[in-house]
Amino acid sequence: MDPAELRKMEDEESATMKTIKGATFGLVAGTIWGTVVATWQDVPRVERRVALPGLIRTLKMMGNHGLTFAAIGGVYIGVEQLVQNYRMKRDFVNGAVGGFVAGASILGYKGRSISSAISAGAALAVTSSFIDIGGQTTRIDTGKEYYPYTTKKRPNVN
Repeated sequence: MDPAELRKMEDEESATMKTIKGATFGLVAGTIWGTVVATWQDVPRVERRVALPGLIRTLKMMGNHGLTFAAIGGVYIGVEQLVQNYRMKRDFVNGAVGGFVAGASILGYKGRSISSAISAGAALAVTSSFIDIGGQTTRIDTGKEYYPYTTKKRPNVN
């Protein structure tokens, strides 16, 4: 699909639906990341009245990371759509503003300092700008199809 067709498909969705999709994707990605982080950390010691402490800790980390990523995704897409509708332009500035607001509000709140809010917002804004300036995709479609098997026949060995 060429970029013009992709943009047409994107324009058919409402800003609310895009925001919900961003938050849902963030929830899924954050939950998976929380699982990975939980497996890297040491299992807590067994306590007398706590059943399955490792499972409880893993579920808490999954929920914490999932909700954080969902909030970042929802705020980022929501602010990006608001800025896009306000400016009536579709460029990298929308994503940069969305990234800064998402990073500063969500990660700044978790970090509880102005400096962490500004640095997190700037990091997300720069990342979003690089992706948007680079053609609004992280992958280039060359039109080639790759198969998990060979499509050429082997020469007859006999």
